[in-house]
Amino acid sequence: MKEFLAHHSGIVTSVLSGFDRLVFRGHLLPLMRAGGMFLFLEAARVRLLDFKKYVTATSQRLKEASLAEAIRGNRPIKYLESSAESKEDLARKMLAEHPRKRPGLICAFKTLEPCMTFEYHRSKDPRERGLRLRPGKCLHIYKYYQHPTYGFMNARIQTWFPFNIQICLNGREWLGRQLTRRRLRFERADNCFTSLGSPAIAQKLMDEQLQCDWPTELTAIARVLNPIHEEIFAPSPMDYYWSVYQSEWATDVLFQSPEALASVYPSLVRFGIENLKSPDVMRFLGRKPHGNFKGESTTSYKERIEGVRVKHWVNGNSVKMYDKAGRILRVETTMGNTSDFKVLRPRHDDPDGKLEWQPLRKGVADIHRRAEVSQRSNERYLDALSVVEDNTPCSHIFDAVARPVVCGGRRFRAMRIGDADDIALLKAISRGEFVTAGFRNRDLQNLLYPGNIKATKTERRQRSAKISRQLRLLRAHGIIKRIHRTYRYQLSKRGRQLYAALQAARSSSLKHSLQLTG
Repeated sequence: MKEFLAHHSGIVTSVLSGFDRLVFRGHLLPLMRAGGMFLFLEAARVRLLDFKKYVTATSQRLKEASLAEAIRGNRPIKYLESSAESKEDLARKMLAEHPRKRPGLICAFKTLEPCMTFEYHRSKDPRERGLRLRPGKCLHIYKYYQHPTYGFMNARIQTWFPFNIQICLNGREWLGRQLTRRRLRFERADNCFTSLGSPAIAQKLMDEQLQCDWPTELTAIARVLNPIHEEIFAPSPMDYYWSVYQSEWATDVLFQSPEALASVYPSLVRFGIENLKSPDVMRFLGRKPHGNFKGESTTSYKERIEGVRVKHWVNGNSVKMYDKAGRILRVETTMGNTSDFKVLRPRHDDPDGKLEWQPLRKGVADIHRRAEVSQRSNERYLDALSVVEDNTPCSHIFDAVARPVVCGGRRFRAMRIGDADDIALLKAISRGEFVTAGFRNRDLQNLLYPGNIKATKTERRQRSAKISRQLRLLRAHGIIKRIHRTYRYQLSKRGRQLYAALQAARSSSLKHSLQLTG
């Protein structure tokens, strides 16, 4: 990110990084298997034959207790025929129609949605008889709040055992509350800040959000969703295990004016489309000719009618770039699958043992590492865009890799920038989806050898060995660097420059090149 900011220092006023949307899910782990539910019923002295009667009555009590808050406060309660209806838009509409003077419940929705729930399976065969955790549908209750700490937020509870919960917060909403309490000046447009009186303090407050005691805070919200939790689970006390279902970590680069961003944004978009390719990475946002955007942006640029969001994703994670509110360039990493990332922590079976690189967990215990990984992803993406304004002559970039090098006592050949194999390799390692977690030998096999999955074991071994040699060549020339303590690699600054220069040279016409040098 430092490289990008250095290139645009004259027109960038501030940068703000932190969580945007955060979706937490809570599960009662003992009830996530049939055996655990059986033990709970046993503790509650409920016979299996009375299972349906018991859970139906418990579900009804939960619904009444949960909705009592809305009834007491005279807040709207609405049943939604379709769960696909935008609940957030409807909640904001209801807030406008029924404003609140103080923080609290805005409204509640009831709707049928898919879920995993328990059923008692009857059978003449004793081995098949018993509780089953199966897909089904049940009533869910959504509550939208103007929370005193988190601002506009929502929470949902499944009203049938095992009472799963989902809570959705927004880090920018939260920051707005923090700035207001400290009486600091700011201007907002949707979920971004178009002006900050003290950017340094705002960033510090965003960083402090990571210090939140998530289990305590989320459990407090869960108790509002289900006020009779302790009563239900008095025979066998248990509480929710909280995990991050999905997180969005956004870096907002605030430009001096809409014109300043408009002067560089088209070239950034073009570079993202042409040089950071992955399947279906673009989504065009329609805009009205008079300048008012549809969709995410709230302010238009008069000199252009269309805007572009470039998005790259792989394995449940993505990084995207788009313009917001006229003056903001936002780069955002969304993480839904943590399996590609590591965290330094003790082994699960030896909590007091030495620290080792272990798989990143979805639990809130690893939320600091999730934030760190996401921030580095945003920084790498912005640095990849920094070459758009790079004035280094292409000849210098090509000459640097056009001669053999010696690395670790071994001699490596020159890069052949006119060779089809070397071009294909550079194109593969420059794909946008590798910005988030880097790439592995296996990833390149699938790209460079279509249909690799059908290859024989010997063919795959030979291809793996060839790519290993190519990776050593790229490292020797400083084109890629290895991610610490992993078998993943990322483009270096030289690598980004090389691929950008190669693309520019190959796509530019002779006439255009002569005009530039004339």
